[in-house]
Amino acid sequence: MESRAKLFGHPIHPMLIPFPLGLLVTSFIFDIIYLITDNEAFSVVAFWMIAAGVIGGLAAAVFGIIDFSRVPDDTRAHSIGVWHAVLSVSMVILFAVSWLLRLGEPTEPGLIPIILSLVGAALAGLTGWFGGELVDRLGVGVHEGAHLDAPSSLSGQPASENSSDRQV
Repeated sequence: MESRAKLFGHPIHPMLIPFPLGLLVTSFIFDIIYLITDNEAFSVVAFWMIAAGVIGGLAAAVFGIIDFSRVPDDTRAHSIGVWHAVLSVSMVILFAVSWLLRLGEPTEPGLIPIILSLVGAALAGLTGWFGGELVDRLGVGVHEGAHLDAPSSLSGQPASENSSDRQV
């Protein structure tokens, strides 16, 4: 099932998700370093990484919703997509709340925001698995007729002349 939202022939959602996932999970790592070292600079870095990650997560969600809107309701892909969406939104909300709780004093976040980031980081791994299941196992967002010798997406040519040929 091919993606609806594309840029230069490639799905936008998978292009955007590495940024928020990387920023949000790494922010938790900076929280751990802050707890170990008591160096406030690490807490401030985590604060700004969360802000950027939440914004990036919201942007990625827009394109995820566009792609998900084409998945038929009565399929395993729809069920997996619902889990992926619910977990992704939950992750972003947890990090957003963690960020809001840090607003008053980003240099000393307290335990609750760090716990929220821990749970959010765990959800990031889980929702990433569901996203991988959608693409790698169920073919959501994959160009019809994709194969190892398909022409460039910039060529304007279909992946194959006969989309039933050479499925990957």
